[in-house]
Amino acid sequence: MTRPPEHDEPHAAGLGTRLNWLRAAVLGANDGVVSTAGLVVGVAGATDDRGALLTAGLAGLLAGSLSMAAGEYVSVSTQRDSEKAALATERRELQETPEAELAELTGLLEGKGLSRDVAREAAVQLTERDALRAHAEVELGIDPDDLTNPWHAAGASFLAFTVGALLPLLAIVLPPATARVPVTVLAVLAVLAVTGWWSARLGEAAAGPAVLRNMGGGAVAMAVTYAAGHLLGAAGV
Repeated sequence: MTRPPEHDEPHAAGLGTRLNWLRAAVLGANDGVVSTAGLVVGVAGATDDRGALLTAGLAGLLAGSLSMAAGEYVSVSTQRDSEKAALATERRELQETPEAELAELTGLLEGKGLSRDVAREAAVQLTERDALRAHAEVELGIDPDDLTNPWHAAGASFLAFTVGALLPLLAIVLPPATARVPVTVLAVLAVLAVTGWWSARLGEAAAGPAVLRNMGGGAVAMAVTYAAGHLLGAAGV
């Protein structure tokens, strides 16, 4: 009866972390697809020069991936600092008020459905084994040995955006001039359908609305940027 608080919580937290990372990767790739597609289709509306399209696409890919990586690094660094601060506070409280912390852990375990006596016994055993880990996992939802890593987050965001951005970039520069925009639009919509479906699956939501929203947003972005590029190109800007 004393094992679930010790083992189930870390597994559940680990699964949630993996799902969050996977969802972030899908969304990062989706962002790379939409933003780069909008950029290259907009340029294609103004010119059919392959060099200009390649230059614009590469610039958008690098700017977007580096921006995503930097933003993710800052965000996750802040989260890591918060986790370290919370662990430091917990460590100090365990030193200064161990009985109060034991009572708190007992209450938390009792709130998970254990009886008062069983929760107390589990809290005592967990505290004797590793008090800080017990409080970190049960109270804070943190694994002290597996804090969020800003470098991993930045690298994953950079890679996800880059992979997503490569598709519209290749689709716009490889085909003949007359087929570039149609091929890019179809390829992008197909990928957006897949990422929309996968995002819905990860969130255990209905796939149909998610796919339509994803494809609709990408289609609108490409239509608007193409129209803007075409108008600017016609005006000789």
